[in-house]
Amino acid sequence: MNEDPVLRVAPLGTPWEAADPFLFCMHHVDHYPAGNERMGPPASSLAGRDIGQDFAGRDGWSMYHGDIVPGFPQHPHRGFETVTIVRRGLIDHSDSLGAAARFGPGDVQWLTAGKGIVHSEMFPLLDRSGPNPAELFQIWLNLPAADKLVDPHFSMLWSREVPTHREHDSDGNATEVTIVAGQVGDLRAPAPPPRSWAARTDSDVAIWLLRMAPGARFTLPPATRGTSRTLYFFAGSSLRIGDRTIPPRHRVVLRADAAPSLLGGDHESEILLLQGRPIGEPVAQHGPFVMNTRAEIQQAFVDYRSTQFGGWPWPSNGPVHPRDERRFARHEDGRIERPGE
Repeated sequence: MNEDPVLRVAPLGTPWEAADPFLFCMHHVDHYPAGNERMGPPASSLAGRDIGQDFAGRDGWSMYHGDIVPGFPQHPHRGFETVTIVRRGLIDHSDSLGAAARFGPGDVQWLTAGKGIVHSEMFPLLDRSGPNPAELFQIWLNLPAADKLVDPHFSMLWSREVPTHREHDSDGNATEVTIVAGQVGDLRAPAPPPRSWAARTDSDVAIWLLRMAPGARFTLPPATRGTSRTLYFFAGSSLRIGDRTIPPRHRVVLRADAAPSLLGGDHESEILLLQGRPIGEPVAQHGPFVMNTRAEIQQAFVDYRSTQFGGWPWPSNGPVHPRDERRFARHEDGRIERPGE
């Protein structure tokens, strides 16, 4: 008798719970209105919001910590990595290294905070005549103790560099797997930052986005025994995994070495997969700092107060780039890259 590939099923919360080596995932979906001259929503739409702490999703969108432009003005990180996947809209990035970027649908920013970085992530509303929808995932991936204090590293994976595996089942129904990290068949994701847990050949880290046509069947390739593997079924009507029917907006923990058959429901199904070999070390977290002990957390606050992790070289806490700026990344050394160049 075949062993059930499903170990646990639970509703998605906020943020989405994750297993070692991941810390959590946030899925932001905002239906922003037309932007004003400052690339924010009209001032009239801000009435009644808790500006600076607006997470309520009123009218289908949030300002988060922004006051003029939605997003997350300057804030510090230490001891882990952020992986930001944009599906709709744009993100304007600025950091204490002097690096900056504007990235959009299909692009991925991978940031190793290491010993400390301050950055901002703003969501400029460029369209002044119509809606400005935004959708993104931000995934926190832990670092082992040996790498928690490495130098920060900022990298961009442009949409054209991120491979997509496509296959059809016997009925011709398609499944697409976008490979942010890991490998499917002969397709391998771009290299992660050099000191990432994902850069270790034995880490078995994978970050995949699956899009299944209605009624599509797809068999997940097995991972290594001992790896943690979680599916986040965030859009669709239903998903069948083996003999289990999973309702939408549920998290499914799988046996990593199983190769379960997935069957999509009557509507298109969308799934995020996070997997990786656990780091297996103690986790001490306080807000934006993730270390191994409480003493290290206290030291992170001391270091941040004394150094500001290099300071903030920008004229505002939440800078945005010019309205007509195309997607770009400017690195700490001044090198500028653009997708396709």
